[in-house]
Amino acid sequence: MDPLKIKKVHPSAKIPQRATRGSAGYDLCACIGAPVTILPGETVKIGTGIAIEIPGADIAGFVFARSGLATKFGLAPANCVGVIDSDYRGEIIVGVKNSSEKAYVIQPDERIAQLVLMPVFCPPVEEVQELSGTSRGTGGFGSTGKANQGETASLF
Repeated sequence: MDPLKIKKVHPSAKIPQRATRGSAGYDLCACIGAPVTILPGETVKIGTGIAIEIPGADIAGFVFARSGLATKFGLAPANCVGVIDSDYRGEIIVGVKNSSEKAYVIQPDERIAQLVLMPVFCPPVEEVQELSGTSRGTGGFGSTGKANQGETASLF
């Protein structure tokens, strides 16, 4: 397996690490010179000081919340999950949103998110007039629940 190549774009950046052998993600740390306060409802861009080279065009990086920060303090990536394309070589920056009712202070080097590498499947796109049928059909939100069997839902 080819390695995930990591370049520090700021000298004080921390190289992402997996906390345990079984960890799926690499912890991303805040590369900031001083503490940053995120007010309730506010979104702040926090640099990690690193850039990466993903080992293959069929892999992408995904930036997820750290469960402790999200559940205890309401801090998570503003876009829910960030996507890092395999050909991106710039600094990884995390838009951190505070969805709590209290201000939170991010400290320098604090673990703010996690990076998970996953395969991606990008088949060619083909426009068609009809799609194949399924037992679900066009049933949308909640259509697989027992209370909604036989109903169809409009998505728009």
